[in-house]
Amino acid sequence: MASTPATPAHVLVVDDEPDLRTLYELTLLREGYRVDAAGTLEEAWQLLGQSKFDAVITDMRLPDGLGLDLLQRMGAQQRSERCVVMTAYGSAENAVEALKAGAFDYLTKPVDLKQFRSVVASAILETAASDKPRPMGAQARPAASSAERGTGSSALQRLVGESAPMRQVKERIGKVARSMAPVLVRGESGTGKELAARAIHACSHRAEGPFVAVNCSAIPETLLEAEFFGAKKGSYTGAAADRQGYFQAARNGTLFLDEIGDLPLAMQSKLLRAIQERHVRSLGSTQEEEVDVRIVSATHRDLAADVQAGRFRQDLFYRLNVIEIVVPPLRERREDLPMLCEALLARIGQEAGITPPVLSPSVLAQLQAHPLTGNVRELENLLHRALALSDGSELQVDFAPSTATAAVNEPAAAAAASPTVAATAAGVPSDLQAYLDQQEREILVKALRETNFNRTAAAQRLGLSLRQIRYRIARLAIATPGSEEADDPTSP
Repeated sequence: MASTPATPAHVLVVDDEPDLRTLYELTLLREGYRVDAAGTLEEAWQLLGQSKFDAVITDMRLPDGLGLDLLQRMGAQQRSERCVVMTAYGSAENAVEALKAGAFDYLTKPVDLKQFRSVVASAILETAASDKPRPMGAQARPAASSAERGTGSSALQRLVGESAPMRQVKERIGKVARSMAPVLVRGESGTGKELAARAIHACSHRAEGPFVAVNCSAIPETLLEAEFFGAKKGSYTGAAADRQGYFQAARNGTLFLDEIGDLPLAMQSKLLRAIQERHVRSLGSTQEEEVDVRIVSATHRDLAADVQAGRFRQDLFYRLNVIEIVVPPLRERREDLPMLCEALLARIGQEAGITPPVLSPSVLAQLQAHPLTGNVRELENLLHRALALSDGSELQVDFAPSTATAAVNEPAAAAAASPTVAATAAGVPSDLQAYLDQQEREILVKALRETNFNRTAAAQRLGLSLRQIRYRIARLAIATPGSEEADDPTSP
């Protein structure tokens, strides 16, 4: 039996300029799509009433209204077509408004046709993923399976807590996961921003794709471009083989950019171009390659203030901050402490292969009264240390150190309690790397204490750059009281 010919994707183009409309039509026809065109909102709505499309491309300004009007009417009718909005160059505010209204993506005029083809193809795939799969010009990504939906539920469950702030976070994650719009997760250090990002990915149509997490503050500045975009053999000293970057590794999945505010301005510009054009060029290569990733970023900084101060690009901020999720600090959801302690102790015990002792009501009351300025991370460190030092059936948390020194000492205390780190009487450690890490951690903690936790001053004392000490603090899981406020504001 002969196979049924594939039905080409059906695209609607809405633009009041005849020359541009013709250009878009011809470009899409060459891609093998069926194309209908309209010059006004009214004509577009008539065509939408007659047919179902696989993607809609509309100009922002039309003779009888705005492309936003079309988006809102489509949203009210719960139509599945993904919509791409075209806007004049520099109208970032309008573009963000369109994305918040439900647009799949936006393009700035004059439109680059290579980028135009790529965005339209992605919009068609996303429409197919949200609807029943059917034959198309390009292969459609299947809708999320029950297994994927189960993974999404599991990821949401890792965000422990039923307080009103946490319920809002979970509800927002469920809503934003369905779109391709970039998400910015904000919150203090230790609140669980990466868990929120993983939940967004797990609840999305990209759940089967990779989730690649990147700590932007932990990468040396000289390696940023190679790490993000990949590098060819011989492109720099030490490049002994071709290597892919984070964008390539996250293809068809989610790229999570943690501490995005720490990226240098030069790298911010390159990142913006990669996000806009959906193409990257490996270091040492002359060819660009297409990458289809969803961007979720996170920061504990006030990026809007950084934009005003010239430390963060405004156009990149608009690109990343389409949808914002704020993860609340622990002090604003203390009613979640019992559930959090239970979940954390269960995980710590499972990793250690033991059954954790019971957390008594009196200890829980002490935790409720503790400042917990380090949020969930500090709570986890406290419980790690308590479990390591526990010798009975009831857990006792050591609150003896001050809040500041406790926040710094907890990782070191947990490490010191581990027998694999300790050196023998002859001075030979049973685990060299762990032993060296412990020594480095102790030196860093001592320098931080002596400089009142000013990382800039501590770095100078140790002969390091600020970026190098940040990298070591992150690698060794040293929790410091406060955040950027402890640094010299004039430092890079």
